[in-house]
Amino acid sequence: MAVEVALAMLHQEGRWLMQLRDEISTIVAPGCWGLFGGHLDPGETPEQALRRELLEEISWEPAAVERVMVHHIHRRTAHVFRGELSVPLEQLQLLEGQDLALVSPEELLSGSIWSTKLGSHRSLADGLLEVMHHVITRPG
Repeated sequence: MAVEVALAMLHQEGRWLMQLRDEISTIVAPGCWGLFGGHLDPGETPEQALRRELLEEISWEPAAVERVMVHHIHRRTAHVFRGELSVPLEQLQLLEGQDLALVSPEELLSGSIWSTKLGSHRSLADGLLEVMHHVITRPG
């Protein structure tokens, strides 16, 4: 059975908010860049899960989000939402993950992003390049 997750593609001035995941061997894509979000709890809609996860991970949630795609990989189904990051990056509290960054489409599509905190490049989580390419190249 597929695990369901809700992921946030939050944009600000042409850049996308990314999370560098923790180095925990039991999580999906440890040490890789991914999107903020997470698993749906029983009875939650994807949007409810997304809003809860954003509050838990960065202590902020967008005014509005739009579901832009459903992505299937391995045994995971991701509901991907797009929204605007309407506050400065410095206002977010990183409560989960090693780093966060606003990243240009060119950096994202290269498959590797620089972490200021770690002082090194890290790759994108498995399947994320396909999601990012779909959303970045989509009008709107």
